[in-house]
Amino acid sequence: MPRTAEISRKTSESEIFLKLNLDGTGANSINTGVPFFDHMLTALSKHSLIDLEVKAKGDVHIDAHHTVEDTAIVFGQALKEALGDKKGIGRYGDATVPLDESLARAVVDVSGRAYFFHAGQPDAINFHRIGGHFTGSLIGHAFEAIAHNASITLHVDLIRGVDPHHIAESQFKAFARALRKAVELDPRVKGVPSTKGSL
Repeated sequence: MPRTAEISRKTSESEIFLKLNLDGTGANSINTGVPFFDHMLTALSKHSLIDLEVKAKGDVHIDAHHTVEDTAIVFGQALKEALGDKKGIGRYGDATVPLDESLARAVVDVSGRAYFFHAGQPDAINFHRIGGHFTGSLIGHAFEAIAHNASITLHVDLIRGVDPHHIAESQFKAFARALRKAVELDPRVKGVPSTKGSL
């Protein structure tokens, strides 16, 4: 059974179309109108091996917030839909990824419980506009929206970092690698990987 999803969402602030395939090769076509977020989603697709198509239009003349948040919401919803009954998945994934001076760790549990914890990011980056559009505070906000809408547990820790671009990218790549492990099918897993019998 294909593990795919296609979702559209339209509000007064944004219009999102997103399509993904968990068993892909990392092929992607992404246009959100927020160039740095496109870069992060491209990295997410490439390193998770999730095929991803995103077309978003939002009120970026105000700022990037609504477009980033709504795209992350839809990505989370699509991830949840594509996972289906979660039979045969690895469930857990973790990864530590460097980008020059930055080092980030992400841990994923496809738990069926929405939880997000974010630590280590310098306060100053929250006010920095990376690429002129993407405020650093949106890093955690995007992850939170994904976790809550996918019903996954996600911990992201920035271990160290100086350059805002590197800080953001190392976190997105760590999440991608951890997610890849968590959603991959393991032929040794029979049924749902939970002692409760459901996730």
